Amino acid sequence: MAKILVVAEHHDGQLNAATAKTASAAAAISGASIDVLVLAADPAAVAAEAAKIAGVAKVLTVANAANARALAQVLAPQIAQLAKGYTHVFGPSTTFGKDLMPCVAALLGVNQVSDLMTVEGSHSFKRPIYAGNAIITVEVPADQIVVATVRAASWPEAAKGNSAPVEAVNVDAVLPSHTRFIGLAAGKSDRPDLQSAKRVVSGGRGVGSEENFKVIYQLADKLGAAVGASRAAVDAGYVPSDMQVGQTGKIIAPELYIAVGISGAIQHLTGIKDAGTIVAINKDGDAPIFEVADIGLVGDLFTLLPELEAAL
Repeated sequence: MAKILVVAEHHDGQLNAATAKTASAAAAISGASIDVLVLAADPAAVAAEAAKIAGVAKVLTVANAANARALAQVLAPQIAQLAKGYTHVFGPSTTFGKDLMPCVAALLGVNQVSDLMTVEGSHSFKRPIYAGNAIITVEVPADQIVVATVRAASWPEAAKGNSAPVEAVNVDAVLPSHTRFIGLAAGKSDRPDLQSAKRVVSGGRGVGSEENFKVIYQLADKLGAAVGASRAAVDAGYVPSDMQVGQTGKIIAPELYIAVGISGAIQHLTGIKDAGTIVAINKDGDAPIFEVADIGLVGDLFTLLPELEAAL
């Protein structure tokens, strides 16, 4: 029987929604027993949230001051120690998971399965390649522990309402001293988190400037949406890189995605292919974005967006 360890992602005492999506992927393996691992300085609040995730048999907590910040080189040795009793170790394919899980795989001496999007069997999975233009099936040797990142955009959040037991565990792992936390530079925003938001408004090169990007923010605020951007907008300096959506940015799956002034390069479309409804606003009626959009509006964004705001 598969025994799966899901590594919880959390920040400021709150569980990231990607953890519940990772649990959904784990539950797709027939007959799997799922445990969630929470590593933190004080894991109590996060563990209580994780215990509510449907399908979770047990929540393991490792309380250590060294775990106050999510440093891959510090967390990985502890996970690798605990993983020895499991057949699978799953983490979300977020910035956190992409940084952490390769370190875990290296310590366990196995290859990592990246961006797991479909479960075919206990050791058989599908994942995207070539910017999502092709899907391949990956077979992991049956006698090998499976270390994988789960493509959060491909899985729904597991339901809540469970009441799994929480167990504190001790890990005898040597933690490195060459990696340490110095500081965190992060923008503060009252808007929803881009990676977990139900609604997202993104701007592209067509917005024209950093100052003009305010029209994107205004529409997003009307909708209670997160704000994203194309790589072209980021490269042009309109917005910071943490807002980038696409193959080299964030892969998201909101219920509503509004692309404003975005032409629709394949790298961008890779990041939004799992969105529920895609709305495109662009003055170029031949832009590739219209080929994937559910709703398309051809026109000048600086005319259309104020009209949309007024209607809202």
